[in-house]
Amino acid sequence: MYSETNLIENKKKVSIILPTYNESQNIIQILKSIEEHLPKNFKAETIVVDDNSPDGTGKIVDDYLNFKKIANNTIDIIHRTTKSGLASAILKGIQHATGEIIVVMDSDFSHPPQIIPKMLESLKKYHSDIVIASRYAKGGSIEQWTLKRKLMSKLATKIAKSSLNVSAKDPMSGFFLFKKNLLHDLKFDGIGYKLLLEILVKTKGAKITEVPYTFTNRKFGSSKLGLDVIFNYGKSVFKLYRYGKTIESQEPRKSIRFISKAARFYTVGLSGFVVNYLVSLLLAGNIPELWFVHANIYGIAASMTTNFFLNKFWTFEDRSLKPKKIIVQFLKFIGFSSLGALLQLGIVFSLIDQYEISFPVALFIGVLSAAFGNFILNKKLTFKEKTWD
Repeated sequence: MYSETNLIENKKKVSIILPTYNESQNIIQILKSIEEHLPKNFKAETIVVDDNSPDGTGKIVDDYLNFKKIANNTIDIIHRTTKSGLASAILKGIQHATGEIIVVMDSDFSHPPQIIPKMLESLKKYHSDIVIASRYAKGGSIEQWTLKRKLMSKLATKIAKSSLNVSAKDPMSGFFLFKKNLLHDLKFDGIGYKLLLEILVKTKGAKITEVPYTFTNRKFGSSKLGLDVIFNYGKSVFKLYRYGKTIESQEPRKSIRFISKAARFYTVGLSGFVVNYLVSLLLAGNIPELWFVHANIYGIAASMTTNFFLNKFWTFEDRSLKPKKIIVQFLKFIGFSSLGALLQLGIVFSLIDQYEISFPVALFIGVLSAAFGNFILNKKLTFKEKTWD
């Protein structure tokens, strides 16, 4: 679908997009590091897109450009007047870029510049259209993250892969490169922090390779992760899902439609697993007099409720709000889910009582076992859909 390119022979120009907000402690060092690690046989430009940083990041870059001429890499800066978001900053940089190859990365050293040559080599070697610096490919890793943040990242990645039918191991990476012509005639929403996810969804057929790297937390400045990031991620996934749904509606093969809906159902199941697991552990750990079985029951009830509404409105797209219909559907959903719940309780009790397995491990095995069969039963009997359509 996309033309193959010998980068070195054709001496393609590389544009490196560096979106910044309050990166005064990192920006000069990252610019120097990029210059140091870029292959000498590439023409390159680094484009800093600054969102009017209160700490003076933009002025620091201006002063640096006036002070020093860069030999192999030109530097430019785009001053934006407001903080308009990471994805829109990247899109602005892409519009400004003159290179045929676009590299997107952070300016806080969590994305090491020494990986760029490996990514360029991979682009050439495998005739790729997109190369992702991957935390989750074999050989990749994450350092200095809390367990909570690792779980959030894994969950977000799982949601992206399942609900949006994305094959990349790390579709949430903020460190990637691609051929600029790949985006020709495509429109982007630019919501939130994960532009790569939108590119992957909207460039079906593009050849993707992943280069492993170790993600390390920033040394200076503060992380941009907050509730607004989580909200925008959810909003972005929903819009991309609707985009994919438009494409899917043109898909004549029942098997593809079935797999797509099953993926959404089990994505909801994964969110229910998280709700079940966290509620059960929270109650068991903070209420000493509460028996672990009772804690597990409350966890199951919470996950059943969230699962029902997510599946009704998202997986099966049933928008009916008639109270009677909702009650009947909810009771059926609970009934079928309860069959799995009884199995889960039995497994948890048996593993702890007879085999002395720890509660978290027993709970994990029990929750996964309970998911089996729920999709077909609820698809056909609760939401009245054809089984294989």
